[in-house]
Amino acid sequence: MKQITVSDAAKTLKKRLVLNHINLELEEGGIYGFFGPNGSGKTMLFRAICGLIYLDSGSIDVFGQKVGEKRFPKDLGLVIESVGFWNEFTGFENLKFLASIKQKIGDREINQVLERVGLDPKDSRSYKKYSLGMKQRLAIAQAVMEQPRLLVLDEPTNALDEDGIQAVHQIIREENQRGCTILIASHNKTDLDLLCQKKFKMAEGRLEETPMEQEPPRTEGTV
Repeated sequence: MKQITVSDAAKTLKKRLVLNHINLELEEGGIYGFFGPNGSGKTMLFRAICGLIYLDSGSIDVFGQKVGEKRFPKDLGLVIESVGFWNEFTGFENLKFLASIKQKIGDREINQVLERVGLDPKDSRSYKKYSLGMKQRLAIAQAVMEQPRLLVLDEPTNALDEDGIQAVHQIIREENQRGCTILIASHNKTDLDLLCQKKFKMAEGRLEETPMEQEPPRTEGTV
């Protein structure tokens, strides 16, 4: 089943074509990797799929619904650039406030997801006192805490140490095993080969599928 369909998507910013008439179809339940240099269009494509920017032409459908023009995927977990947490709140308080919007999870689930990413739910430090690695772990926690159907992760292991990287890899695999479709942008092609079933290169706003450098992982719920 097609979960994401990108049709002739084009976007120009400051007279530069950042999305160059991209066509892409992604099946439900896969892990898909995107790599390329800074400015190649990875983040812009992710923003378009999440409905965070308007296209100049073309269209994007997610879950069979068109996104953009103030329409966003309804069941989405997202880590893209900086996450807007509140500096004066603890990690738990930040997640509890975000969880209050949909009211799908409670304190028990928030505690569990904090522990899952390697943070202490009882840590009384405010977010502004977090290290970069702790901030990244909290960003991952908010993305997965409500078990979304689609995860869009832009450089999810940024600022993490080796233990943190392994923890995020494990979370990605677990989320995929429950049926979640996952998009990952990373400068680390080795990470993508370890995690993904398909890999795409972006350069100057263009997208092309590239061969995997090793046998892709096999997990439940993948295509």
